[in-house]
Amino acid sequence: MALVESRTRTPRRTQRTHSRRASLVVLCAGTLMTILDGNIVTVAMPAIQSDLGFSASGLAWVVNAYLIPFGGLLLLVGRLGDLIGRKRMFTAGLAVFTAASVLCGVATGQSVLVAARALQGVGGAMTSAVVLGMLVALFPEPREQARAIAVFSAVGAAGGALGTFLGGALTEALNWHWIFLINLPIGVVAWLAAIRVLEPDRGARLGRGADYPGAALVTGALMLTVYVIVGAGDRGLAPTLLLAALAVTLFVAFTLRQARAARPLLRLRLFGSRVLSGANAVQILMIATMYGFQFIGALYLQRVLGYGELLTGTAFLPAPIAIGVLMLGLSARTVGRFGAYRVLLAGLLLIVAGMALLSRAPVDGSYVTDVLPPLLLLATGFAAAMPALTGLAMSGAREEDAGLASGLFNTTQVVGGSLGLAVLSVLAASRTEGLLADGAGSVAATAEGYQLAFRVATGIALAALAVAAVVLRGRKD
Repeated sequence: MALVESRTRTPRRTQRTHSRRASLVVLCAGTLMTILDGNIVTVAMPAIQSDLGFSASGLAWVVNAYLIPFGGLLLLVGRLGDLIGRKRMFTAGLAVFTAASVLCGVATGQSVLVAARALQGVGGAMTSAVVLGMLVALFPEPREQARAIAVFSAVGAAGGALGTFLGGALTEALNWHWIFLINLPIGVVAWLAAIRVLEPDRGARLGRGADYPGAALVTGALMLTVYVIVGAGDRGLAPTLLLAALAVTLFVAFTLRQARAARPLLRLRLFGSRVLSGANAVQILMIATMYGFQFIGALYLQRVLGYGELLTGTAFLPAPIAIGVLMLGLSARTVGRFGAYRVLLAGLLLIVAGMALLSRAPVDGSYVTDVLPPLLLLATGFAAAMPALTGLAMSGAREEDAGLASGLFNTTQVVGGSLGLAVLSVLAASRTEGLLADGAGSVAATAEGYQLAFRVATGIALAALAVAAVVLRGRKD
Protein backbone atom coordinates (compact mmCIF):
# COMPACT_ATOMS: atom_id res chain seq x y z
CA MET A 1 0.00 0.00 0.00
CA ALA A 2 2.79 2.40 0.93
CA LEU A 3 4.53 1.60 -2.34
CA VAL A 4 1.36 2.43 -4.30
CA GLU A 5 0.98 5.72 -2.44
CA SER A 6 4.64 6.54 -3.12
CA ARG A 7 4.20 5.87 -6.83
CA THR A 8 1.08 8.04 -6.88
CA ARG A 9 2.68 10.96 -5.11
CA THR A 10 5.86 11.03 -7.16
CA PRO A 11 4.19 11.84 -10.53
CA ARG A 12 2.06 14.49 -8.83
CA ARG A 13 5.09 16.05 -7.23
CA THR A 14 6.97 15.91 -10.53
CA GLN A 15 3.99 17.44 -12.36
CA ARG A 16 3.78 20.26 -9.80
CA THR A 17 7.53 20.91 -10.17
CA HIS A 18 7.21 21.11 -13.95
CA SER A 19 4.22 23.46 -13.58
CA ARG A 20 6.16 25.78 -11.29
CA ARG A 21 9.14 25.77 -13.65
CA ALA A 22 6.86 26.60 -16.56
CA SER A 23 5.38 29.45 -14.50
CA LEU A 24 8.88 30.72 -13.75
CA VAL A 25 9.68 30.72 -17.48
CA VAL A 26 6.52 32.72 -18.24
CA LEU A 27 7.22 35.26 -15.49
CA CYS A 28 10.81 35.66 -16.69
CA ALA A 29 9.66 36.10 -20.30
CA GLY A 30 7.27 38.89 -19.35
CA THR A 31 9.93 40.59 -17.25
CA LEU A 32 12.55 40.24 -19.97
CA MET A 33 10.31 41.98 -22.49
CA THR A 34 9.73 45.03 -20.26
CA ILE A 35 13.39 45.28 -19.22
CA LEU A 36 14.62 44.92 -22.78
CA ASP A 37 12.34 47.74 -23.84
CA GLY A 38 13.63 50.01 -21.11
CA ASN A 39 17.16 49.71 -22.54
CA ILE A 40 16.78 48.81 -26.20
CA VAL A 41 15.76 52.35 -27.09
CA THR A 42 19.02 53.92 -25.82
CA VAL A 43 21.22 53.08 -28.79
CA ALA A 44 18.42 53.85 -31.28
CA MET A 45 17.86 57.41 -30.02
CA PRO A 46 19.94 59.14 -32.74
CA ALA A 47 18.03 57.28 -35.47
CA ILE A 48 14.66 58.15 -33.88
CA GLN A 49 15.70 61.80 -33.60
CA SER A 50 16.78 61.96 -37.23
CA ASP A 51 13.66 60.19 -38.56
CA LEU A 52 10.98 62.01 -36.54
CA GLY A 53 12.72 65.38 -36.13
CA PHE A 54 12.91 65.48 -32.35
CA SER A 55 14.77 68.34 -30.73
CA ALA A 56 17.45 67.46 -28.16
CA SER A 57 15.10 68.20 -25.25
CA GLY A 58 12.12 66.58 -26.96
CA LEU A 59 14.05 63.37 -27.60
CA ALA A 60 14.40 62.82 -23.84
CA TRP A 61 10.64 62.27 -23.69
CA VAL A 62 10.99 59.04 -25.66
CA VAL A 63 12.55 57.71 -22.44
CA ASN A 64 10.75 59.91 -19.89
CA ALA A 65 7.27 59.10 -21.22
CA TYR A 66 7.95 55.45 -20.39
CA LEU A 67 9.64 55.98 -17.01
CA ILE A 68 7.06 58.32 -15.45
CA PRO A 69 3.98 56.05 -15.61
CA PHE A 70 6.13 52.96 -15.07
CA GLY A 71 7.67 54.29 -11.86
CA GLY A 72 4.52 56.07 -10.73
CA LEU A 73 2.13 53.14 -11.03
CA LEU A 74 4.23 50.25 -9.66
CA LEU A 75 3.16 50.67 -6.05
CA LEU A 76 -0.52 51.06 -6.93
CA VAL A 77 -0.76 48.12 -9.33
CA GLY A 78 1.29 45.98 -6.96
CA ARG A 79 -1.36 46.49 -4.29
CA LEU A 80 -4.20 46.05 -6.79
CA GLY A 81 -2.60 42.74 -7.77
CA ASP A 82 -2.90 41.60 -4.15
CA LEU A 83 -6.59 42.53 -4.23
CA ILE A 84 -7.87 41.40 -7.65
CA GLY A 85 -5.38 38.59 -8.31
CA ARG A 86 -1.78 38.78 -9.47
CA LYS A 87 -2.35 36.58 -12.53
CA ARG A 88 -5.05 38.95 -13.79
CA MET A 89 -2.77 41.94 -13.32
CA PHE A 90 0.18 40.21 -15.00
CA THR A 91 -1.74 39.03 -18.06
CA ALA A 92 -3.53 42.37 -18.47
CA GLY A 93 -0.15 44.10 -18.30
CA LEU A 94 1.27 41.85 -21.01
CA ALA A 95 -1.67 42.68 -23.29
CA VAL A 96 -1.35 46.45 -22.73
CA PHE A 97 2.43 46.40 -23.16
CA THR A 98 2.29 44.35 -26.37
CA ALA A 99 -0.41 46.56 -27.93
CA ALA A 100 1.51 49.71 -26.99
CA SER A 101 4.70 48.24 -28.51
CA VAL A 102 2.91 47.85 -31.85
CA LEU A 103 1.77 51.48 -31.65
CA CYS A 104 5.38 52.54 -31.01
CA GLY A 105 6.59 50.46 -33.94
CA VAL A 106 4.17 51.99 -36.44
CA ALA A 107 4.50 55.56 -35.12
CA THR A 108 5.28 58.14 -37.79
CA GLY A 109 5.05 61.24 -35.59
CA GLN A 110 6.50 62.49 -32.33
CA SER A 111 3.25 62.74 -30.38
CA VAL A 112 2.13 59.21 -31.31
CA LEU A 113 5.46 57.71 -30.26
CA VAL A 114 5.54 59.57 -26.93
CA ALA A 115 1.91 58.64 -26.15
CA ALA A 116 2.55 54.99 -27.05
CA ARG A 117 5.66 54.96 -24.87
CA ALA A 118 3.55 56.21 -21.95
CA LEU A 119 1.08 53.38 -22.55
CA GLN A 120 4.01 50.98 -22.62
CA GLY A 121 5.00 52.31 -19.21
CA VAL A 122 1.51 51.51 -17.88
CA GLY A 123 1.66 47.95 -19.23
CA GLY A 124 5.21 47.49 -17.97
CA ALA A 125 4.19 48.57 -14.47
CA MET A 126 1.22 46.17 -14.45
CA THR A 127 3.45 43.28 -15.51
CA SER A 128 6.48 44.00 -13.35
CA ALA A 129 4.80 44.99 -10.10
CA VAL A 130 3.41 41.56 -9.21
CA VAL A 131 6.15 39.26 -10.51
CA LEU A 132 8.19 38.95 -7.30
CA GLY A 133 5.05 38.36 -5.25
CA MET A 134 4.05 35.53 -7.60
CA LEU A 135 7.57 34.14 -7.48
CA VAL A 136 7.66 34.02 -3.67
CA ALA A 137 4.25 32.30 -3.60
CA LEU A 138 5.36 29.72 -6.19
CA PHE A 139 8.57 28.85 -4.35
CA PRO A 140 8.02 29.20 -0.58
CA GLU A 141 10.86 26.82 0.40
CA PRO A 142 14.05 28.90 1.02
CA ARG A 143 16.46 26.97 -1.21
CA GLU A 144 14.03 26.71 -4.10
CA GLN A 145 13.13 30.36 -3.67
CA ALA A 146 16.81 31.36 -3.78
CA ARG A 147 17.28 29.43 -7.04
CA ALA A 148 14.13 30.93 -8.55
CA ILE A 149 15.17 34.45 -7.58
CA ALA A 150 18.62 33.80 -9.06
CA VAL A 151 17.04 32.79 -12.38
CA PHE A 152 14.68 35.77 -12.32
CA SER A 153 17.48 38.19 -11.44
CA ALA A 154 19.73 36.73 -14.15
CA VAL A 155 17.05 37.26 -16.79
CA GLY A 156 16.41 40.82 -15.60
CA ALA A 157 20.05 41.84 -15.28
CA ALA A 158 21.18 40.19 -18.49
CA GLY A 159 18.15 41.59 -20.30
CA GLY A 160 19.18 45.13 -19.45
CA ALA A 161 22.58 44.74 -21.08
CA LEU A 162 21.20 42.60 -23.92
CA GLY A 163 18.80 45.40 -24.78
CA THR A 164 21.73 47.63 -25.68
CA PHE A 165 23.03 45.02 -28.13
CA LEU A 166 19.64 44.33 -29.71
CA GLY A 167 18.92 48.03 -30.04
CA GLY A 168 22.09 48.52 -32.03
CA ALA A 169 21.67 45.37 -34.11
CA LEU A 170 18.03 45.95 -35.07
CA THR A 171 18.50 49.64 -35.77
CA GLU A 172 21.54 49.08 -37.96
CA ALA A 173 20.27 45.97 -39.77
CA LEU A 174 16.63 47.11 -40.24
CA ASN A 175 15.41 50.37 -38.67
CA TRP A 176 14.41 51.70 -35.25
CA HIS A 177 10.76 50.62 -35.65
CA TRP A 178 11.80 46.99 -35.13
CA ILE A 179 13.09 47.59 -31.61
CA PHE A 180 9.39 47.88 -30.68
CA LEU A 181 7.80 45.51 -33.20
CA ILE A 182 9.93 42.62 -31.95
CA ASN A 183 7.75 42.67 -28.82
CA LEU A 184 4.67 41.54 -30.75
CA PRO A 185 5.53 37.83 -31.18
CA ILE A 186 7.18 37.67 -27.74
CA GLY A 187 4.20 39.33 -26.06
CA VAL A 188 1.58 37.16 -27.77
CA VAL A 189 3.40 33.91 -26.89
CA ALA A 190 4.01 35.06 -23.31
CA TRP A 191 0.34 36.07 -22.88
CA LEU A 192 -0.98 32.76 -24.21
CA ALA A 193 1.46 30.83 -22.02
CA ALA A 194 0.54 32.90 -18.95
CA ILE A 195 -3.18 32.22 -19.46
CA ARG A 196 -2.51 28.50 -19.63
CA VAL A 197 0.34 27.96 -17.17
CA LEU A 198 -0.07 30.41 -14.29
CA GLU A 199 -2.26 29.29 -11.41
CA PRO A 200 -5.28 31.56 -10.86
CA ASP A 201 -5.45 33.46 -7.59
CA ARG A 202 -8.54 35.21 -6.28
CA GLY A 203 -6.83 37.95 -4.33
CA ALA A 204 -8.21 39.56 -1.19
CA ARG A 205 -11.09 41.22 -3.11
CA LEU A 206 -11.03 44.83 -4.27
CA GLY A 207 -13.43 46.11 -1.62
CA ARG A 208 -11.09 45.08 1.19
CA GLY A 209 -8.29 47.49 0.35
CA ALA A 210 -9.28 49.96 -2.34
CA ASP A 211 -8.18 53.28 -0.85
CA TYR A 212 -8.80 55.46 -3.89
CA PRO A 213 -7.76 58.83 -2.34
CA GLY A 214 -4.54 57.19 -1.13
CA ALA A 215 -4.00 55.66 -4.57
CA ALA A 216 -4.36 59.07 -6.22
CA LEU A 217 -1.93 60.68 -3.75
CA VAL A 218 0.83 58.06 -4.03
CA THR A 219 0.54 57.71 -7.81
CA GLY A 220 0.73 61.50 -8.21
CA ALA A 221 3.67 61.69 -5.81
CA LEU A 222 5.65 58.95 -7.52
CA MET A 223 4.97 60.25 -11.04
CA LEU A 224 5.97 63.74 -9.99
CA THR A 225 9.12 62.41 -8.33
CA VAL A 226 10.22 60.60 -11.49
CA TYR A 227 9.30 63.68 -13.56
CA VAL A 228 11.40 65.92 -11.32
CA ILE A 229 14.38 63.57 -11.56
CA VAL A 230 14.35 62.89 -15.30
CA GLY A 231 13.73 66.52 -16.23
CA ALA A 232 16.06 68.17 -13.73
CA GLY A 233 18.66 68.99 -16.36
CA ASP A 234 16.19 70.91 -18.54
CA ARG A 235 14.76 73.16 -15.82
CA GLY A 236 16.17 75.85 -13.60
CA LEU A 237 16.83 75.32 -9.91
CA ALA A 238 13.72 77.17 -8.68
CA PRO A 239 11.15 75.16 -10.73
CA THR A 240 12.89 71.92 -9.80
CA LEU A 241 12.80 72.74 -6.07
CA LEU A 242 9.16 73.79 -6.32
CA LEU A 243 8.14 70.53 -7.99
CA ALA A 244 10.23 68.53 -5.51
CA ALA A 245 8.48 70.29 -2.62
CA LEU A 246 5.10 69.45 -4.18
CA ALA A 247 6.11 65.79 -4.48
CA VAL A 248 7.17 65.73 -0.82
CA THR A 249 3.84 67.32 0.16
CA LEU A 250 1.94 64.60 -1.71
CA PHE A 251 4.00 61.91 0.03
CA VAL A 252 3.29 63.45 3.43
CA ALA A 253 -0.43 63.66 2.63
CA PHE A 254 -0.38 60.02 1.51
CA THR A 255 1.37 58.93 4.71
CA LEU A 256 -1.19 60.75 6.88
CA ARG A 257 -3.98 59.21 4.84
CA GLN A 258 -2.58 55.68 5.31
CA ALA A 259 -2.18 56.19 9.06
CA ARG A 260 -5.89 57.06 9.39
CA ALA A 261 -7.60 55.04 6.65
CA ALA A 262 -9.67 52.04 7.73
CA ARG A 263 -8.44 50.08 4.71
CA PRO A 264 -5.13 51.64 3.68
CA LEU A 265 -3.60 51.04 0.28
CA LEU A 266 -0.16 50.72 1.88
CA ARG A 267 0.17 49.34 5.38
CA LEU A 268 2.80 51.52 7.02
CA ARG A 269 3.98 48.55 9.06
CA LEU A 270 5.70 47.42 5.87
CA PHE A 271 8.33 50.10 6.43
CA GLY A 272 8.82 48.89 10.00
CA SER A 273 10.84 46.03 8.54
CA ARG A 274 14.49 47.10 8.76
CA VAL A 275 15.42 44.48 6.19
CA LEU A 276 12.85 45.54 3.59
CA SER A 277 13.47 49.28 4.04
CA GLY A 278 17.24 48.82 4.04
CA ALA A 279 17.21 46.60 0.96
CA ASN A 280 15.17 49.17 -0.98
CA ALA A 281 17.52 51.98 0.08
CA VAL A 282 20.53 49.96 -1.07
CA GLN A 283 18.81 49.20 -4.36
CA ILE A 284 18.20 52.88 -5.15
CA LEU A 285 21.94 53.57 -4.81
CA MET A 286 23.12 50.42 -6.56
CA ILE A 287 20.78 50.80 -9.54
CA ALA A 288 21.69 54.49 -9.81
CA THR A 289 25.29 53.37 -10.23
CA MET A 290 24.61 50.60 -12.72
CA TYR A 291 22.06 52.46 -14.84
CA GLY A 292 24.33 55.50 -14.97
CA PHE A 293 27.21 53.28 -16.06
CA GLN A 294 25.16 51.68 -18.83
CA PHE A 295 24.06 55.04 -20.25
CA ILE A 296 27.34 56.95 -19.82
CA GLY A 297 29.38 53.89 -20.82
CA ALA A 298 27.52 53.62 -24.13
CA LEU A 299 28.12 57.33 -24.78
CA TYR A 300 31.83 56.94 -23.96
CA LEU A 301 32.16 54.16 -26.53
CA GLN A 302 30.33 56.16 -29.19
CA ARG A 303 31.51 59.73 -28.63
CA VAL A 304 35.05 59.14 -27.35
CA LEU A 305 36.16 55.83 -28.88
CA GLY A 306 34.09 56.36 -32.04
CA TYR A 307 32.07 53.12 -31.96
CA GLY A 308 28.97 52.67 -34.10
CA GLU A 309 25.60 51.44 -32.86
CA LEU A 310 26.17 47.74 -33.50
CA LEU A 311 29.72 47.76 -32.17
CA THR A 312 28.57 49.57 -29.02
CA GLY A 313 25.92 46.96 -28.41
CA THR A 314 28.42 44.16 -29.04
CA ALA A 315 30.87 45.71 -26.58
CA PHE A 316 28.30 45.28 -23.80
CA LEU A 317 27.64 41.60 -24.58
CA PRO A 318 30.19 40.19 -22.08
CA ALA A 319 28.09 41.70 -19.27
CA PRO A 320 24.85 39.72 -19.83
CA ILE A 321 26.85 36.57 -20.54
CA ALA A 322 28.80 36.91 -17.28
CA ILE A 323 25.67 37.83 -15.32
CA GLY A 324 23.70 34.91 -16.70
CA VAL A 325 26.43 32.34 -16.08
CA LEU A 326 27.20 33.56 -12.56
CA MET A 327 23.61 33.99 -11.42
CA LEU A 328 22.40 30.69 -12.78
CA GLY A 329 25.49 28.67 -11.87
CA LEU A 330 26.67 30.12 -8.57
CA SER A 331 24.30 32.68 -7.08
CA ALA A 332 21.82 30.47 -5.22
CA ARG A 333 24.53 28.14 -3.92
CA THR A 334 26.70 31.05 -2.84
CA VAL A 335 23.83 32.72 -0.97
CA GLY A 336 22.95 29.39 0.62
CA ARG A 337 26.51 28.85 1.82
CA PHE A 338 27.59 32.32 2.91
CA GLY A 339 24.27 34.11 3.51
CA ALA A 340 22.62 36.92 1.56
CA TYR A 341 24.23 39.66 3.67
CA ARG A 342 27.83 38.59 3.00
CA VAL A 343 27.18 37.94 -0.69
CA LEU A 344 25.57 41.36 -1.05
CA LEU A 345 28.57 43.11 0.53
CA ALA A 346 31.00 41.20 -1.70
CA GLY A 347 29.00 42.14 -4.80
CA LEU A 348 28.89 45.81 -3.85
CA LEU A 349 32.67 45.80 -3.26
CA LEU A 350 33.18 44.53 -6.81
CA ILE A 351 30.85 47.23 -8.17
CA VAL A 352 32.86 49.90 -6.34
CA ALA A 353 36.10 48.49 -7.77
CA GLY A 354 34.68 48.37 -11.30
CA MET A 355 33.44 51.96 -11.20
CA ALA A 356 36.75 53.17 -9.75
CA LEU A 357 38.61 51.56 -12.66
CA LEU A 358 36.17 53.01 -15.18
CA SER A 359 36.67 56.52 -13.80
CA ARG A 360 40.20 56.39 -15.30
CA ALA A 361 38.94 55.76 -18.87
CA PRO A 362 41.05 58.15 -21.02
CA VAL A 363 40.39 59.99 -24.24
CA ASP A 364 42.66 57.57 -26.13
CA GLY A 365 41.34 54.55 -24.28
CA SER A 366 41.16 50.96 -25.45
CA TYR A 367 38.18 48.66 -25.02
CA VAL A 368 40.33 45.68 -24.01
CA THR A 369 42.33 47.49 -21.33
CA ASP A 370 40.06 50.37 -20.19
CA VAL A 371 36.49 49.14 -20.64
CA LEU A 372 36.33 45.33 -20.56
CA PRO A 373 38.00 44.75 -17.12
CA PRO A 374 35.68 47.17 -15.23
CA LEU A 375 32.72 45.87 -17.26
CA LEU A 376 33.39 42.33 -16.03
CA LEU A 377 33.90 43.51 -12.44
CA LEU A 378 30.58 45.36 -12.54
CA ALA A 379 28.80 42.36 -14.08
CA THR A 380 30.24 39.99 -11.48
CA GLY A 381 29.37 42.33 -8.63
CA PHE A 382 25.83 42.82 -9.87
CA ALA A 383 25.38 39.07 -10.41
CA ALA A 384 26.26 38.54 -6.75
CA ALA A 385 24.44 41.51 -5.24
CA MET A 386 21.09 41.54 -7.04
CA PRO A 387 19.71 38.08 -6.10
CA ALA A 388 20.90 38.52 -2.51
CA LEU A 389 19.26 41.94 -2.33
CA THR A 390 16.00 40.68 -3.87
CA GLY A 391 15.81 37.81 -1.40
CA LEU A 392 16.41 40.14 1.54
CA ALA A 393 13.76 42.61 0.37
CA MET A 394 11.05 39.99 -0.13
CA SER A 395 11.91 38.21 3.14
CA GLY A 396 10.89 41.37 4.99
CA ALA A 397 7.27 41.25 3.78
CA ARG A 398 4.31 39.13 4.85
CA GLU A 399 2.60 36.90 2.29
CA GLU A 400 -0.47 39.13 2.04
CA ASP A 401 1.79 42.09 1.26
CA ALA A 402 3.96 40.25 -1.28
CA GLY A 403 2.51 42.07 -4.29
CA LEU A 404 2.91 45.42 -2.59
CA ALA A 405 6.49 44.60 -1.55
CA SER A 406 7.20 43.52 -5.14
CA GLY A 407 5.78 46.80 -6.45
CA LEU A 408 7.84 48.76 -3.91
CA PHE A 409 11.04 46.94 -4.89
CA ASN A 410 10.42 47.64 -8.57
CA THR A 411 9.55 51.26 -7.76
CA THR A 412 12.86 51.89 -6.02
CA GLN A 413 14.58 50.29 -9.00
CA VAL A 414 12.99 52.82 -11.36
CA VAL A 415 13.67 55.73 -9.00
CA GLY A 416 17.30 54.63 -8.65
CA GLY A 417 17.75 54.29 -12.39
CA SER A 418 16.13 57.66 -13.10
CA LEU A 419 18.18 59.33 -10.38
CA GLY A 420 21.45 57.87 -11.61
CA LEU A 421 20.73 58.79 -15.21
CA ALA A 422 19.70 62.36 -14.34
CA VAL A 423 22.52 63.15 -11.92
CA LEU A 424 25.37 61.56 -13.85
CA SER A 425 24.32 62.85 -17.27
CA VAL A 426 23.89 66.41 -15.93
CA LEU A 427 27.29 66.30 -14.21
CA ALA A 428 28.98 64.95 -17.34
CA ALA A 429 27.35 67.57 -19.58
CA SER A 430 28.19 70.44 -17.21
CA ARG A 431 31.83 69.38 -16.95
CA THR A 432 32.12 69.02 -20.72
CA GLU A 433 30.54 72.43 -21.37
CA GLY A 434 32.87 74.08 -18.88
CA LEU A 435 35.95 72.58 -20.51
CA LEU A 436 34.74 73.52 -23.99
CA ALA A 437 34.30 77.10 -22.79
CA ASP A 438 37.91 77.05 -21.61
CA GLY A 439 39.09 75.99 -25.06
CA ALA A 440 39.49 72.24 -24.63
CA GLY A 441 39.00 69.91 -27.58
CA SER A 442 35.58 68.35 -28.07
CA VAL A 443 36.57 64.70 -27.56
CA ALA A 444 38.90 65.47 -24.64
CA ALA A 445 36.23 67.57 -22.90
CA THR A 446 33.64 64.85 -23.43
CA ALA A 447 35.96 62.20 -21.99
CA GLU A 448 36.65 64.28 -18.87
CA GLY A 449 32.93 64.83 -18.39
CA TYR A 450 32.38 61.08 -18.41
CA GLN A 451 35.29 60.54 -16.02
CA LEU A 452 33.62 62.88 -13.54
CA ALA A 453 30.34 60.96 -13.89
CA PHE A 454 32.13 57.67 -13.24
CA ARG A 455 33.86 59.10 -10.13
CA VAL A 456 30.53 60.25 -8.73
CA ALA A 457 29.06 56.82 -9.54
CA THR A 458 31.90 55.27 -7.54
CA GLY A 459 30.87 57.41 -4.58
CA ILE A 460 27.23 56.33 -4.96
CA ALA A 461 28.31 52.68 -4.98
CA LEU A 462 30.34 53.28 -1.81
CA ALA A 463 27.24 54.77 -0.20
CA ALA A 464 25.27 51.63 -1.15
CA LEU A 465 27.97 49.50 0.48
CA ALA A 466 27.89 51.60 3.65
CA VAL A 467 24.09 51.46 3.95
CA ALA A 468 24.09 47.70 3.39
CA ALA A 469 26.84 47.13 5.97
CA VAL A 470 25.09 49.20 8.65
CA VAL A 471 21.36 48.73 8.06
CA LEU A 472 21.35 45.07 7.04
CA ARG A 473 24.03 44.04 9.52
CA GLY A 474 23.16 40.93 11.46
CA ARG A 475 21.09 39.45 8.63
CA LYS A 476 23.30 36.48 7.74
CA ASP A 477 20.82 34.15 6.05
